Amino acid sequence: MITSQRVETHGADETLKFGEQLAATLHPGDVLALSGDLGAGKTVLIKGIARGLGVTQDVTSPTFTLVHEYPGGRLPLFHIDLYRLDTVDQALAIGIEEYLNGSGITAIEWAEKIAPLLPPRTTRIRMESVAENVRRIEVA
Repeated sequence: MITSQRVETHGADETLKFGEQLAATLHPGDVLALSGDLGAGKTVLIKGIARGLGVTQDVTSPTFTLVHEYPGGRLPLFHIDLYRLDTVDQALAIGIEEYLNGSGITAIEWAEKIAPLLPPRTTRIRMESVAENVRRIEVA
């Protein structure tokens, strides 16, 4: 289980490094619910998590495909971006429940859109841009 914390990162490299540190604490079935405005650094953080899990593929935002799967690390990583969805029913139609109950790590951008579906063990990560190249990350 990830410990609650609040950090500020200064630049993408620090956000990546924080993601790598989070990855070391992750266990099969963990769900990460990321929220924050466009440009807050959600995808950068997930790239760091992927790196920390040992994923060697290039991690990109699945904005248009909705889901990218990365099976090559210590644990499989499922990167989901719900930006383009409007309802819980749309998320159910893409099979979101399968990812929420999987054996890998599920990292969901715009997770607030499916709040009623998130399992109790979900770790919530709120990201905020507080200045140029400065991100506040709250993990709960």
